[in-house]
Amino acid sequence: QVHLVESGGGLVQAGGSLRLSCAASTRTFGNYNMGWFRQAPGKEREFVATITWTGGSTRYADSVKGRFTISRDNGKNTVYLQMNSLKPEDTAVYYCAATFRGYLVSDPIQYDYWGQGTQVTVSS
Repeated sequence: QVHLVESGGGLVQAGGSLRLSCAASTRTFGNYNMGWFRQAPGKEREFVATITWTGGSTRYADSVKGRFTISRDNGKNTVYLQMNSLKPEDTAVYYCAATFRGYLVSDPIQYDYWGQGTQVTVSS
């Protein structure tokens, strides 16, 4: 079992930045590929970014490419999402997730563990 806790969300103006963190309560964090997803009101959960267990490879949704950066620190059992040049359409609840079944997967069905989410609101 992996317990994930997100933090770092909040209210920011368009063009601003936020850094999300996701702390995992497992000694085997380094075995998991990690992902970030988001869900806006009335919309389905959508893929944002993913990173392999070593941190050597990443993949991004086209909507965030060039603005968001996913990274991880296996020594701290933490994955990060640096979000720059934020837009109002980035407003959503952001979730981190863990999987040992897939490699750079964007389908949420492939993820086994989820955090509770953190709200990001971008004002225009």
